[in-house]
Amino acid sequence: MPPQTRSPDRGVDPVKAVVMAGGEGTRLRPMTANQPKPLLPVVNKPIMEHVLRLLKRHGFTETVVTVQFLAALVRNYFGDGEELGMNLHYATEEVPLGTAGSVKNAEDRLRDEPFIVISGDALTDIDLSDMVKFHRDNGAMVTIGLKRVANPLEFGIIIVDEEGRIQRFLEKPTWGQVFSDTVNTGIYIMEPEVLDYVAAGEQVDWSGDVFPQLLAEGKALYGYIAEGYWEDVGTHESYLSAQADVLQGKVDVEIDGFELAPGIWVAEGAEVDPEAVLKGPLYIGDYAKVEAGAELREFTVLGSNVVVKEGAFCHRAVVHDNVYIGPSTNLRGCVIGKNTDVMSGARIEEGAVIGDECVIESEAYLNNNVKVYPHKTVEAGAVVNTSVIWESRGQRSLFGKRGVSGLINVEITPDLAVRLASAYATTLKKGSAVTTSRDASRAARTLKRAVVSALTAGAINVHDLEAVPLPLARFQTAHRELAGGIALRTTPGDPQSVDIIFLDANGADLSPAAQRKLERVFSRQEFRRAFPGEIAELSFPSRNIETYTHEILRRVDTSGVREAGLKVVVDCAGGTGSLILPTLLGRVGVEVLTVNNRLDEVSPTETLAERMRDLHRLGELVASSRADFGVRFDPVAERISLVDENGELIDDDRAQLVLLDLIAAERRGGRVALPVTTTRVAEQVCRFHGVAIEWTPTSQDALIKAAMGEDIIFAADGRGGYVLPEFSSTIDGIASFVRLLGLVARAQLSLSQIDHRIPEAHLLRRSVPTPWSVKGSVMRSVVEAAGDREVDTTDGVRVLGPEGAWVLVLPDTSEAFTHLWAEGPDKDTAQELLEEWAAVVENTEEE
Repeated sequence: MPPQTRSPDRGVDPVKAVVMAGGEGTRLRPMTANQPKPLLPVVNKPIMEHVLRLLKRHGFTETVVTVQFLAALVRNYFGDGEELGMNLHYATEEVPLGTAGSVKNAEDRLRDEPFIVISGDALTDIDLSDMVKFHRDNGAMVTIGLKRVANPLEFGIIIVDEEGRIQRFLEKPTWGQVFSDTVNTGIYIMEPEVLDYVAAGEQVDWSGDVFPQLLAEGKALYGYIAEGYWEDVGTHESYLSAQADVLQGKVDVEIDGFELAPGIWVAEGAEVDPEAVLKGPLYIGDYAKVEAGAELREFTVLGSNVVVKEGAFCHRAVVHDNVYIGPSTNLRGCVIGKNTDVMSGARIEEGAVIGDECVIESEAYLNNNVKVYPHKTVEAGAVVNTSVIWESRGQRSLFGKRGVSGLINVEITPDLAVRLASAYATTLKKGSAVTTSRDASRAARTLKRAVVSALTAGAINVHDLEAVPLPLARFQTAHRELAGGIALRTTPGDPQSVDIIFLDANGADLSPAAQRKLERVFSRQEFRRAFPGEIAELSFPSRNIETYTHEILRRVDTSGVREAGLKVVVDCAGGTGSLILPTLLGRVGVEVLTVNNRLDEVSPTETLAERMRDLHRLGELVASSRADFGVRFDPVAERISLVDENGELIDDDRAQLVLLDLIAAERRGGRVALPVTTTRVAEQVCRFHGVAIEWTPTSQDALIKAAMGEDIIFAADGRGGYVLPEFSSTIDGIASFVRLLGLVARAQLSLSQIDHRIPEAHLLRRSVPTPWSVKGSVMRSVVEAAGDREVDTTDGVRVLGPEGAWVLVLPDTSEAFTHLWAEGPDKDTAQELLEEWAAVVENTEEE
């Protein structure tokens, strides 16, 4: 975007302003550990000062500032606003009241006329005068400032019609919920009566509480799509990029100082030796001193009174006030807090953040993404190497699809396991009890010991189940009414990696909200430690397998199995299922041939090629032994694969339909929960048997929540994972297999006969590489390309066509891909749909 010319001072009709400056800015710690986020400097001036100057330029001089976290610092810095030519008033929250509650707290000053609400910690030059005109021209009750961004996950996304009227919005979506890249900037113009919708003294949010109510009542909510610059300075990365954008002229704000040379900004009283090397754009604050031989390169920002000694090198470094940078130091892409000393020869790498009043002694080395909190000393020659593993792998959050994953002893170390478990313990009440469990691998066993130590040190009692199938760990967590659990397993398909899976009280994976809570504790490293008398207990509960087996046989219908004389071949895959399956099947009364019936510590997982090889062998055994069917468990017994009586593999999609058909035929009523990626042949099966379908998002959390609903008789994830609500609310391969035995026995049909009576599906898939920066644009392009066709946004964007045809476009939550599913009445139609929408995704990427 080319630099904008500054708008002249121009007034608007009387409109008051509210600047929200009460946030803690926890994601920006340690920069915000001892100062509020609005006071963070951007090119040596607090973000909020840039906001106030913008308001002043557009004629908003009567302004209310809402404060809460370290409120005195904000009041002391800006005072009554006289220096800025403004009249500032302060509304202080005793407790956090939310975005709407904080404005309601200032109601006394806002009753007479419309007012604008703007965040004190977002850098912007949006034309506020034009936004006010838009608001009045449309007779709006509320006008929301909108902006198109590359990654909309951290913001509320909004769709407006051609006239700007808001049609739909969603606060902080997942990638599966993204239907636009147009996001809420947090800049609002409101009529005073809006405050009648906000309860006094309560925590109320605009996007989560007030706006949905106004939209439901049909009030005039409009969206103003802004053309100017807007950056929510909410992360360390966006903080650095905001500095660079100001220096490049991408945002129209005032820079104090003069241009010594093009792009070289120097403030009053600064001393720069002629022998210093300067390569702009960069900024040198007032009374800073740069000695001969120092080198300052692009996007470096020095605060007031900073001293840079000879031989020092700074590139993309943001240095706050009163910092000493010693000789031969090397700073790259980092942030240095005020009053900090960086001694000679120290090296601070990209992404590192040093808090206020620290001492980094000579020759110390701080690796990428290290965070040093205020008032700390890093000793001379120390190597501080605590890189954050998920960023080094390019992940966007701590949690992925399988919990926290990474390379064993590289990304997932015992030290990391301790910190993760400590964070988890901190989220629970002291004295709570959790389970721990693992698969057959040595790595999981080693890491589990670290996890147990951290939990007990955090005042959490541990019931260690040792090596057990994952469904058993989930069942025992829920059955014993514990607070949760931690399970460790080798990553499916990758023997070099491990997954740490956190469970809730129902034995299910933590919900996204609980994951974010754990992530916040982990990122702050504010772990709770037990006092000596509070160290918790470690116990090893007995009879876990017996209890689990007994409950399966009690709750899962196995009638008719003994009479049917079934013969099956079971492949335990060398996993923990081998601890249970032989004994369980003996009690069920089925003739069984088991293979790989052992715990394999050396090969605790399998590649896709190994899995297909073993399924082929299983098919040969089934056919040669004339068994009724074969089943192969994954190494933790959570998912199953089926082979029919002819030795033919039934793929996961067809296996799901087979189980659905059998269960629906028996129950003749109720509902099933299936992900939106399931073939619509499932609708035909359910309709035939009088069963309803509840479509769910593709995430396991959404499926499990749906499976806990009333009248749900079955749920499946399309990847060999099945939920039987009569036994458990989580995926369980062992219980699913026992249920299948009873179903086949009572139906008196073979798996191939059941498969053949189900209509053929024409469902195709494709994954298109998609950079993170364009994912939001891709989803907006899909919605626009849909035109007048019916669109479903349960997960991603599903476009419906004639004759039951549909296509689903879904961004991947953890990788740079967009996934597509297309189904039609025949394979050619499905292929055409897939090609059409893949082109929409790819063409957006090229733009």
